[in-house]
Amino acid sequence: MEAAVRVIAQAGVRGMRVEKLAAEAGVSTALIYYHFHDRAGILRSALEHINGRAERYTGDAFESTDPRTQLEDMLLLEIQGTPAVRENSIAWGELRASAVFSDDLREPLCATTQAWAHDAETLIRRAQTAGRADPTANAADAAERLTSLVEGLSERWLSGSMTLDRARELLAGAIIVELGPI
Repeated sequence: MEAAVRVIAQAGVRGMRVEKLAAEAGVSTALIYYHFHDRAGILRSALEHINGRAERYTGDAFESTDPRTQLEDMLLLEIQGTPAVRENSIAWGELRASAVFSDDLREPLCATTQAWAHDAETLIRRAQTAGRADPTANAADAAERLTSLVEGLSERWLSGSMTLDRARELLAGAIIVELGPI
């Protein structure tokens, strides 16, 4: 799956060929077809792998006991300059763009996106209960806006339209706008 994410990040979903993936992974194409059955199976598995990687590198967000800090860290950890996060973000963007044309990707991508927004909503509600966020804010709407913003800022940063620091600065400001000042 590491090889699949690399190939998707480098060549895009349309450029991902099973032969290219096999060469990158150092295995035969027959072995890949045996495990994943078809290209759609590879892409679904790659999406699951990307989600697992993201959970691992955003796991540090939960070291704090403050739900607002957890939310801020979870979102900001999605925009960082490490090779793994860059590769994950690029591959995620490629899969998201391809889902427009692929029914096979649309449903699992939607489920993943909804789960991420739900996690953010849960943290916002906890922050509201703890007095660390505006209690009148609609947590579901704020979570949807913030997670959407992360995706958009990631694309702009990765495409060179803005710096990493600027993307993180804008996200931090949006969190304050959505949840209120600390």
